[in-house]
Amino acid sequence: MPELPEVETIVRDLQSVLPHHTITTVHLSLPRLVQSDPQRFLTDLPGRHIEEVGRRGKHILISLQGDLLLWVHLGMSGRLFLAPHRQPVAKHTHLILTFAGREYELRYWDPRTFGTLALGRRKEIWQHPRLRRLGPDLLQVSLPLFQDRLRSRKGKIKPLLLDQSFCAGLGNIYADESLFAAGIHPARPVSTLSDREIERLYRAIRSILHLAIAHGGSTVVNYTRGDGSPGTFRALHQVYRRQGEPCPRCGTTIVRIRLGGRGTYCCPRCQQ
Repeated sequence: MPELPEVETIVRDLQSVLPHHTITTVHLSLPRLVQSDPQRFLTDLPGRHIEEVGRRGKHILISLQGDLLLWVHLGMSGRLFLAPHRQPVAKHTHLILTFAGREYELRYWDPRTFGTLALGRRKEIWQHPRLRRLGPDLLQVSLPLFQDRLRSRKGKIKPLLLDQSFCAGLGNIYADESLFAAGIHPARPVSTLSDREIERLYRAIRSILHLAIAHGGSTVVNYTRGDGSPGTFRALHQVYRRQGEPCPRCGTTIVRIRLGGRGTYCCPRCQQ
């Protein structure tokens, strides 16, 4: 699933191009992906111009003229990217927006169809339970707020980091990479973390997210940037999907464990 760095990269790529573009036509081929009235895509989008492309956590939010908001969540395998009109439309392309006077279009591609599309008034979209329950974005949260929110929770640290109501943005890749950078085992009970460890984790998360964004995110399977190119941060992964390889810090073999039903990668020596 695309995580905060991948979504932020897509948002930056699209924000550099799409504002002030006027939508001319809409092709929606799989209405069941839409969490609002699918007919509104066909009636309310044409003629609207795009004002801003933003996000919250892993959710892409495209502001449109007239207080409309287009919400896109990429699910497990979705891609949102610009493509030339002449480029053949791939199977599993479920939404296409064309623009006045432009030779490219915005396409949403999703072979596993776990993604989400919705269109409505800004207040209406933000009332959706999946958006309403989001915690603060991890690129915006301060250290004191991160500490306070963590201290109010129970359970093991990695499942907490994946809980989008705690803080929004992390998934499997960056939770594993951040915990490795901080030297904290994914199964550590939150209640056992010292103030120093919490600060170390906060700084590790922020550093890794910014570094991953600088590399355009991690292309592991399907992800591409907003211009259709791959991200390059995968080459810098320290533990994610590197089971059986030596730890880059101490040489101990990296292991894969199951935690909260999720595959988790860590160094059993470095991470305590």
